[in-house]
Amino acid sequence: MGFGIRDSGFERRTPAYESGRSPNSQFQLPSFCAILDADASAAAGWVLPDLADACLAGGARFLQFRAKHAAGGWFLDVATAIVLRARAAGAVVIVNDRADIARLANAHGVHLGQDDLSPRAARAIVGDAAVVGLSTHTVGQIDAALSHPISYVAVGPVFGTSTKTTGYDAVGVSRVREAARRGRGRGLPVVAIGGITLDSAVDVINAGAASIAVIGDLLRTGDPEGRVRAYVERLARMNNV
Repeated sequence: MGFGIRDSGFERRTPAYESGRSPNSQFQLPSFCAILDADASAAAGWVLPDLADACLAGGARFLQFRAKHAAGGWFLDVATAIVLRARAAGAVVIVNDRADIARLANAHGVHLGQDDLSPRAARAIVGDAAVVGLSTHTVGQIDAALSHPISYVAVGPVFGTSTKTTGYDAVGVSRVREAARRGRGRGLPVVAIGGITLDSAVDVINAGAASIAVIGDLLRTGDPEGRVRAYVERLARMNNV
């Protein structure tokens, strides 16, 4: 089963994960991540594969699929459908929480929370070349993450959010800045998540995030394709300045 990232738009510049050492994953992390959340999508009246199509049409090349309360069979079927669409568009799909689903769906990797499998255990399932992300909320969790075999560290919630219950208060852009500083020495990019909007995206990137992950704001206007395109274009202008 092809689980590498060479054909996905990511370019790995360092060796794959070796036992006992975190990978220095200096791949090209897209600056925008569209999170396809099952609950949020259903509440907005979107079928997930259709939402994936809209985000891809808007220019998203980094998708994360999340279905916190889904049965395994449904989760796998939908994940597989999203992966097929994403690969056809040259985009990357990360499956939230479920390393087994990520592997079976031939996704590019898995995103883990603090209460999920450890990154080392997840890598035993998804393989050395897969992308593995880890959510963090405190400075202590960020420091601990740096010793794990991960590809990026996620930080949040940056702002208040109603689409994900983390049990943590908003950490602000200062936590993003601190995570970026700490991760820089290990070559670990930071993905910021939580309450980010088109208006706040620039501030979050300027704080040091390599990528921003967005859920609710994609659906707020009823036109996720247009909203994604607005994010992609705004972030592209930042990169060209």
